[in-house]
Amino acid sequence: MFFELYWQYFVTGLVLYGVARIIYAYIGKKGTVSYGKQKKDDEFKTPDQIAEVANEVSDESDEDITPALPSNLPHIPLNYKKFPADETLRRAKEFYELMNQRRTVRSFSSEAVPMDVIKNIIKTAGTAPSGAHTEPWTYAVVTSLEMKQKIREIIEEEEEINYKKRMGKVWTTDLKPFKTNWVKEYLTEAPCLILVFKQMYSFRADQKKKLHYYNEQSVSIATGILLTAVHYAGLVSLTSTPLNCGPAIRTLLGRPSSEKLTLLLPVGYPSKDCLVPDLERKPLEEIMVEF
Repeated sequence: MFFELYWQYFVTGLVLYGVARIIYAYIGKKGTVSYGKQKKDDEFKTPDQIAEVANEVSDESDEDITPALPSNLPHIPLNYKKFPADETLRRAKEFYELMNQRRTVRSFSSEAVPMDVIKNIIKTAGTAPSGAHTEPWTYAVVTSLEMKQKIREIIEEEEEINYKKRMGKVWTTDLKPFKTNWVKEYLTEAPCLILVFKQMYSFRADQKKKLHYYNEQSVSIATGILLTAVHYAGLVSLTSTPLNCGPAIRTLLGRPSSEKLTLLLPVGYPSKDCLVPDLERKPLEEIMVEF
């Protein structure tokens, strides 16, 4: 009796349910296909390309594409000297002993560093390998106290927010043994700041955009060489990563939007009362695996 009176409502409900299921299935399938295609396409792109140039569309045909370097780039004999095995081992051990003395320093002397020393350190960093030899790095050297003070103000303002809100309790707890906080005296104490910018792209002589492949990895390698050169020259440094400060500092220094701040390194001599944490590095067996 009940069904006979209200059968039309039951039928309408079933029809609406069926339509809804069909629409849901169609949308879900379309989204899966789109995601799968995007994922497949992304497998053939570098991380830099995915993050920074994925939305760019080139109107050039294949015939218009030319390499950034000359097609007939000459190749020359490698300038190489092979050492005897015992000399190779001696040099490897000697270099390890030198670099094992490198420490991160947060207390600097105000004594000036000759600019020629800084220039040679940066030239050394510029010898690093890079994707397709794009050399995607810019080193901004700041020695002006006024400019260092402005950079410090930007960083300390953001770092206070980082320590209090963004970084979380686990991160800030892990930092407590190092006695760090958002106050960064070394930014004005150190005689020199080296700000490392990664170049996402540049422009060729014909004004076409030159993509910088693997710019993140290339700049990271170059910074490692930079730190090595700083230590070899008898100076000290600190690798600082100013979280959320990049755009403001880039604007302050007048750098183009194609560059992003990656690292900031105070460079100089340690203060007379400089203290560093008593740390031990992992032994070889924990960082090397043989096959």
